[in-house]
Amino acid sequence: MKEHQDGAQQQVIGEKKPSLSTNTLFLGIVSFLTDVSSEMTVTLMPLFLANVLRVSTAPIGIIEGVAESTASITKLFSGWLSDKMGKRKPLTLLGYGLSTFSKPFLYFAASWWAVLFIRFSDRLGKGIRTAPRDALIADSAPEHLQGLNFGFHRAADTAGAFVGLGLATVIIYAMQGANLSFERATFQTLVLVGSVPALLAVIVIIFFVKDIKRSSGEAEAPPRISFSGLDTRFKIFLAISLIFTLGNSSDAFLVLRAQDLGLSVFHIALLLLGFNFVYSALATPAGALSDKLGRRKMLGVGWLIYALVYLGFATAGEASYVWLLYIIYGVYYAMTEGVIKALISDIVPPAMRGTAYGAHSTVVGVAALPASIIAGLLWQGAGPFQGFGASAPFYFGAGLAMLSALLLLVWYPSRTWGLRPHPKG
Repeated sequence: MKEHQDGAQQQVIGEKKPSLSTNTLFLGIVSFLTDVSSEMTVTLMPLFLANVLRVSTAPIGIIEGVAESTASITKLFSGWLSDKMGKRKPLTLLGYGLSTFSKPFLYFAASWWAVLFIRFSDRLGKGIRTAPRDALIADSAPEHLQGLNFGFHRAADTAGAFVGLGLATVIIYAMQGANLSFERATFQTLVLVGSVPALLAVIVIIFFVKDIKRSSGEAEAPPRISFSGLDTRFKIFLAISLIFTLGNSSDAFLVLRAQDLGLSVFHIALLLLGFNFVYSALATPAGALSDKLGRRKMLGVGWLIYALVYLGFATAGEASYVWLLYIIYGVYYAMTEGVIKALISDIVPPAMRGTAYGAHSTVVGVAALPASIIAGLLWQGAGPFQGFGASAPFYFGAGLAMLSALLLLVWYPSRTWGLRPHPKG
């Protein structure tokens, strides 16, 4: 096994060919447990809001937009702070702890304002932890295997979603069968059961995740938040990501679309189970493939697949099409989520990885709020969007995804997207 020397490298799994760092392994376990918890509650929350609290799509869009924007904007500050501290673990632990503490309060939620506050707290925790955690994975992994390590982490995360949705499906069927509407007692049971793995995730961080000491020759992080040390390639990628995200509304609208086409809560849970199985199964090989073929091509093709899926949701006339669309949607996630993180690691200096991950998440988060609000208004046909209907948000998302893919694959010079990482220091 390889041991890190002078704090520069993290121990990796495997003696002959280093592959997964030990931090990647344990942070994968943490994400697995956390997603078991989250998928039992958050993924089905739109149905709780619509069926139990009788909330329309516009407030649901506000809740999801505020929640995701909160998480993403916070990532910039937490990422920079982890760079400045030279430590990633404390903020990672704080973020997971806050989310674990907030989720059980969903048991008592009786209004959409209460759900908004709880989701805000949960996503604040996500915002605090995500950039430091991703930077810790990047710091720990071999430079030539960033795609593999991030792909594994996404696979573990999504495997947790698969297990969480599997447990949710069993609980839903046991408590309400194949009823079309979601019931309060069912949701409350899911909240209670889902609180246990979230607590276990915090315990794993405390005892098994280790910080990586900054090497003596590595450049220091700037004393304040600054993008001056970040590569121009990264800044242009941020701009393209902003365009894509404006059409990438919350997945809550996919769940609502599935129910709109006639699927019951039980069948939607099965649908999400299949989606997460595909995502989890393909994320690691997709990340490893990006190490060989390049991130730009993988991401561009992934965005084109997203556009096709959204066109499918816009034109679907019956529930049977939704099953296939969700499976393809899992392929999109596998091809993009881990690859984006590996791409950022390639083109920014190690001392600014936390800031870079935070900056990317902030840009995505700033766009997430208007994206979800626009989607809700388009669907509801409010104000200037009157008469657009349920298909409108998906046509809008497909159009921006196609534009983003073209900008990445055609307009942006491919010669600047080599696999060579940014030089250290």
